[in-house]
Amino acid sequence: MPTAPHPQSTDELFHALRENHQLPYGRTRTVTAEELVDAAERFAEPVPLIHALLELQEAYTYGSDPRKSPVVFARLLTLFDEQPDAFDERLRAQLFWRFKWVANALRALPEIPLASLRQWLTEMRDRYEKEGLGLQPYYGQAYQLAVHVGEDPTLAYELWAGRRRTPHSDCEACEICERALYRVAAGDDERALEVWAPVLAGKESCQEEPARSVSYALLPLLRTGHADRARELHLAGYRACRRNPSMAGEVGRHLEFCALTGNEARGLELLAENRNLFDEVDSPLDQLDFLTGVEVLLRRVESLGHGGLPVAGYAGRAWTVAGLCAEVRGRGDGLAARFDTRNGTSAQSGRRTVRLDRAPLLDALELALRSRGLDELASSDAAGVAGARGAGVAASASRAASAVPEGLPELIRRARELDEEGHPDARACWARLRDLVAARDYAHPEDPAVGPYGRLCADLLSDEAYRAAERGDYASAVDLHEEAAGLYEDAGAPDDVVLARACALLAAAEAAEAAGEDGEDEAEVKAAGLADAHAAVVRLQEEASGLAPYVEGRLLRLRASALGVRLQTSGEQAHAAVVFAEADLLQEFATRHGLTTQVSGAMLLRAGTYALSGDLPAAVAEIDALRDRLASDGPAWHLPRALGLRGRLQLGLRDAAAAHADLAEGLRLAAAWPADAVDTSRLHADLAQTCLHLGRPDEALTHLTRSAEVDLRDGKRVDAFCTYSNAAQLCLDLGRIEDSIALLDSLLGEPDVTGGELDDRLVAQLRLLRARALHAGDDLKAATAEFVALAAESAGWDDDPGSHAMIATETAMILAEAGEFDRAGEVADRALAAHALSPRYELISNCLRELARLRAQQQGPDGLAAALAHLDEAGRVADAARAAGFQPVGRSLETALAYEYGRVHAYVGAYEGALAALEKALALLGEPGAEEGGAGEWAECVRLSGAVEGIYLERPAPALVRLDAAVARLTALGHLEECEPLASLAAQLRDEG
Repeated sequence: MPTAPHPQSTDELFHALRENHQLPYGRTRTVTAEELVDAAERFAEPVPLIHALLELQEAYTYGSDPRKSPVVFARLLTLFDEQPDAFDERLRAQLFWRFKWVANALRALPEIPLASLRQWLTEMRDRYEKEGLGLQPYYGQAYQLAVHVGEDPTLAYELWAGRRRTPHSDCEACEICERALYRVAAGDDERALEVWAPVLAGKESCQEEPARSVSYALLPLLRTGHADRARELHLAGYRACRRNPSMAGEVGRHLEFCALTGNEARGLELLAENRNLFDEVDSPLDQLDFLTGVEVLLRRVESLGHGGLPVAGYAGRAWTVAGLCAEVRGRGDGLAARFDTRNGTSAQSGRRTVRLDRAPLLDALELALRSRGLDELASSDAAGVAGARGAGVAASASRAASAVPEGLPELIRRARELDEEGHPDARACWARLRDLVAARDYAHPEDPAVGPYGRLCADLLSDEAYRAAERGDYASAVDLHEEAAGLYEDAGAPDDVVLARACALLAAAEAAEAAGEDGEDEAEVKAAGLADAHAAVVRLQEEASGLAPYVEGRLLRLRASALGVRLQTSGEQAHAAVVFAEADLLQEFATRHGLTTQVSGAMLLRAGTYALSGDLPAAVAEIDALRDRLASDGPAWHLPRALGLRGRLQLGLRDAAAAHADLAEGLRLAAAWPADAVDTSRLHADLAQTCLHLGRPDEALTHLTRSAEVDLRDGKRVDAFCTYSNAAQLCLDLGRIEDSIALLDSLLGEPDVTGGELDDRLVAQLRLLRARALHAGDDLKAATAEFVALAAESAGWDDDPGSHAMIATETAMILAEAGEFDRAGEVADRALAAHALSPRYELISNCLRELARLRAQQQGPDGLAAALAHLDEAGRVADAARAAGFQPVGRSLETALAYEYGRVHAYVGAYEGALAALEKALALLGEPGAEEGGAGEWAECVRLSGAVEGIYLERPAPALVRLDAAVARLTALGHLEECEPLASLAAQLRDEG
């Protein structure tokens, strides 16, 4: 079925060819190219057909379909022989360039006899000589054939490399790669890297480079001790070739790199991302290259004892590492044997064996911020996304294994004792009991001290409810607590009934959404719900009789917590007194009954309440008293939380060094306990913030990623993704663009993201950040595609037009940067429509001014009218902002607009208008003061005014007066850095005068 209507004229055909040329290589582009060849044949004109055939051959070549490329070229060659005048100079150049494509395609097909390959090279040489073309490209192909077959390449290399390049030679980057590979084959890694340097540095590039060179250079870099450079290039190079059938070999080498650097888990993730290559690569040589890299990875994983791990492979069945490794081995060996048979050598099998037998080059090299091991992959697969919340419990169980009794009655009793105490090891016992109860052969012990089966089920539900609340899943916590209460009642455990119902009340208050009248404050509604929950728990406690002290203590703790959360929600200082009162009541009762856990809880609550009330010194004093008490009386597992709070208080007191010391000590002590029991994630997050205050961003990045990893293990996926998002943004701020992109790619490839289970706005935030990172990394095409997709999706966010306005403004600007001004204008119009619903004055003004600047910069005088229209619209936005009382950050919108009028006029050569606009901007800015901020903008406006006046209007004298006065003023104010460009311009004007 046709993918698009057939062109009805040659103009329509050429338009369709141009559009298809913009598509990424793949089946869609190839099928369309085939249809356009059919359409071109109907016009009975050679030129349209030539263009269509060239497009089709390119689609086959870079779509990794070598069998069809020579067939298309044969048609082109026939047309050339029959109608040479139909080929103008450009078409003729393309035709002779593509002789090399055919040579590469034939070499990649083991069914093509070696004699036929040599015959084609002879045809190429004869044709080049007939056309009077230099033979360097021919000798280049002869060299590549010698290397492929396994002949001594020395002479072939000299015949090629010693010749002068011609217009039909491979590009400089591709030839550099071949010369470097010659050095690698000779065992001279250092020399190879010297040859590769211009390509690896990005100074030479083409469609395939530097991605191809990077994939080959990774191992030489490791062997020569440049591991950090190899890591950097792996991140950038892999992104350039992933999922691309024509670069399957490059993907295979990145997988091999992962296997040889202790990054087997990352290798499996990348393999899953490239599962399409198992079925979409039609080139046998590329298949061999890819499958060999895959086998290196799978053999390494299997050797480490993880052959049973599930892995992405050929479509149609589920694969394990061991199963896929066997399949890949068979296919790879078969392909190598076919090539060796064709070539009459064992070169391909020999090279494959060298790769497969290569030992790891490094035990461990951290390739990505989100590094995971094979053990973690195995555990996450066993649990699945839905069961990820059990990972924290698994960690607890591992730590406390020695504390878990073997006998079932002892285990049940021990779990309850630890639970009453609030001990973290209770989780390990409950986890073990959950496994035992789930077994088919479970038999409940007939022991009065243990109680009935229903009570144990209620205990397990209560534990599940507490964990749900810790994850923020309060709705599930309510249901679980209510179900547990019913089972406790049936089991005759009234104390537990009261406690479960009290927990359900507090969880329900946390889960409640604002349900009042329109405009009612959500915080007020939640605060009221918490007050009601407190009152209900008080009534429950008063109506119950004979409660055990530990139950009374927990109820008092719930009451105090409800009021504490209300204070945190409302921020009303009037609510603090009742929190202190409840905390005092809890502390007095707990001290009297020896409930050390609740004493500590009361003191933590008091310290937190002081902090919320703004009395940080009192909060520190309270936490210091608690720290001393914990050191002497325990419980020891509260120390990390206490030190964490103390660290946050010190940060609030602007003592980042003291904060870091407390948080680091808290983290050290936390290592002795399960992460969920001591809030290890929060400690890492707070340390990250502290490190930023101390000017240690790399350390902050480490703590952010570790915080996210802990949240993932605890099943707090939303929290984890938010923290990872912050880490990706920090990477971007630090200029670690590839790290940022790699982290975001990893997150966006998670099953709950691809399956649409994660919150769509959070996913959109990750994609937006990735688009910004791509833009920062100069991948304008990929960034534009992501921005455009996000703008289209966010247009449907009727509940959040402001976010759509933000995304649309960024999209419009990047489209304009790419020269797509019509599309940019359409998206900007949508941003304006969203702005009308939810004003974003500064965003819209920035966007319109940038569109105007880019129009003028790229189109010159032809773009002036459209640029001025954008600025006029920005003027109306500034008027509306002023009328609404909007105050922008930094300079006013009117000042920014005047400055942009100056730049736009300067770009189009209207220098008098530019100078007038810039002088208006200077008047609006006003003279700078000694304070920071504002001086830089003022100095830049003076500099541009001086350049326009002194250089373009050729009036250096007044320009120098302006510049000298500005330099004197800025120097007197101490803004020496801002003086430098002004002084430099003044010196230039004097030199030229």
